[in-house]
Amino acid sequence: MLDKVIIANRGEIALRVLRACRELGIKTVAVHSTADANLKHVLLADESVCIGPPPSSKSYLNMPAIISAAELTDAAAIHPGYGFLSENADFAERVENSGFVFIGPKAETIRMMGDKVSAIRIMKEAGVPCVPGSGAPLGLDNDENLRIAKEIGYPVIIKASGGGGGRGMRVVHNPAALIHSINVTRSEALAAFGNDQVYMEKFLEKPRHIEFQVLADHHGNVIHLGERDCSMQRRHQKVIEEAPAPGITPAQREMMGERVVAACRRVGYRSAGTLEFLYQDGEFYFIEMNTRIQVEHPVTELITGIDLVKAQLMIAAGEKLAWQQSDVVLRGAALECRINAEDAKTFMPSPGPVRLWHAPGGPGIRVDSHLYAGYNVPPHYDSLVAKLISYGEDRDTAIARMRNALAEMVVEGIRTNAALHQEILAHAAFQRGGLDIHYLERRLGLK
Repeated sequence: MLDKVIIANRGEIALRVLRACRELGIKTVAVHSTADANLKHVLLADESVCIGPPPSSKSYLNMPAIISAAELTDAAAIHPGYGFLSENADFAERVENSGFVFIGPKAETIRMMGDKVSAIRIMKEAGVPCVPGSGAPLGLDNDENLRIAKEIGYPVIIKASGGGGGRGMRVVHNPAALIHSINVTRSEALAAFGNDQVYMEKFLEKPRHIEFQVLADHHGNVIHLGERDCSMQRRHQKVIEEAPAPGITPAQREMMGERVVAACRRVGYRSAGTLEFLYQDGEFYFIEMNTRIQVEHPVTELITGIDLVKAQLMIAAGEKLAWQQSDVVLRGAALECRINAEDAKTFMPSPGPVRLWHAPGGPGIRVDSHLYAGYNVPPHYDSLVAKLISYGEDRDTAIARMRNALAEMVVEGIRTNAALHQEILAHAAFQRGGLDIHYLERRLGLK
């Protein structure tokens, strides 16, 4: 087992990694910005190293500083969490070349799956269904691009090949807007991702967002842990996630599970990963793979009983998976609400000191949060401050427990979006399940 791990992240995921390390007897090193000296995991870690000022570009995205911290503390490995450098192939490569273990996939795998065009090609070769599209980066021939769009059928969506997180996308409803949209998306992609390649896909009008969790080791063993429904979104950012996905049958789960496992074997995947799909009219369409732990991993942990972060650590240490596919049994249902430091109606960020924090409890409730009374939420980073996760023997019970948890949670000093979650969970449509990715924005009057 790894003897010491650098936690190259912040907030709730950094605390989550620290807890997993402690369970396995691994020492921890928290690297942090000057704004994060009082984060809970920094105070609890065996060692801590300040790696720069508050801006992410000078701290959590500062590769030399993080690797230097590993050298200084004689760490064995680096866990990137999610966000920041977690899907940066150059960082993974530099970590490995510096003699440390990167807790995640190989750099070439991250690079391969991070390019959306490359990922789609690989998935097609592996028999995974994909959205009808150009299948390759769009060229500069306007007539050819118009022909491709006509063949696919409007509406189409232009996407940045190196994009992610809902950025670098533009929907086009008619030929008159196509060329301008391609050019604008190219410019945005170059500015945001340093890569101006774009591709075209059929725009599905009312899809759901369904994703499959996988685990793979260095020895060729791969399993899937079922699916999650992440359709409750605002501006392409997930708000509520659940597992299993309402309405997905055991036969569909088995069929898609076999396909995602085969695809992971094909690319020599290792560690935890997620394959994301749009689902409409009974059909799945691959959109991208996330080569890291997901924010929403707890719902899968609750219905499978498998600790995904501990699994990541054991895989990184070279151990074989402790489970075969037949060992994975889905029991009950789980929901996750992302609690952000923001106004529930305007969505404006709400940084500042937390005067009072009371975490909810009761049967089936889990809280992943770095909050404590007296903590100051900084304005420099993502606004996620807590994740409320509920479990029940069925979906109705999980929803009821989540509504109780939201009512019990107390945060004073900053505003949160808890009221939005309470409103969503009270919707009859949400309680029925199976909503599409545009539902929340329609409900909020944003579409």
